[in-house]
Amino acid sequence: MPDLLPHEKGFHVSWDQLHRDARALAWRLDGKGPGEGGSWRGVLGITRGGLVPAAIVARELDIRTVDTISVKSYNHQEQRAPQVIKPPQDTFLENGGEGVLIVDDLVDTGKTLQLVRDMFPKAHFATCYAKPQGEPLVDTFITEVSQDTWIFFPWDMALQYVQPYRGTD
Repeated sequence: MPDLLPHEKGFHVSWDQLHRDARALAWRLDGKGPGEGGSWRGVLGITRGGLVPAAIVARELDIRTVDTISVKSYNHQEQRAPQVIKPPQDTFLENGGEGVLIVDDLVDTGKTLQLVRDMFPKAHFATCYAKPQGEPLVDTFITEVSQDTWIFFPWDMALQYVQPYRGTD
């Protein structure tokens, strides 16, 4: 079998699957915060991929203080050095981010999370999906995916006809 291109070894995530995984993430995080009763001070979604899971986690845990940090590290499927292009409000930075739940869709090589972790050393980092290189930077995740698998998220996909493997009938 020939070597597969990165996009050919794919893990396709539907909207339903992402919703289930984000809810599972919330269940794992429920009551685990440092606040009274294990509450979290706020949710910080890493944009763009972390927006949807962050919103679901915030809803499930009844957290009303939600913000984003925009980090650009990909240009299509090519990873580059991460760069903060929109910081969160200052209240999230207080006390090293203690009590802040930082949510992203995926940790790949860990470069994005390392940049954000350096800004929020006391925050809790959670992702739906983790690859082995980035896994040590995540405190909580749902599904491990091999390093050479490309994850296709629902916001990147469109429904279209696919030819069958055999025949055209």
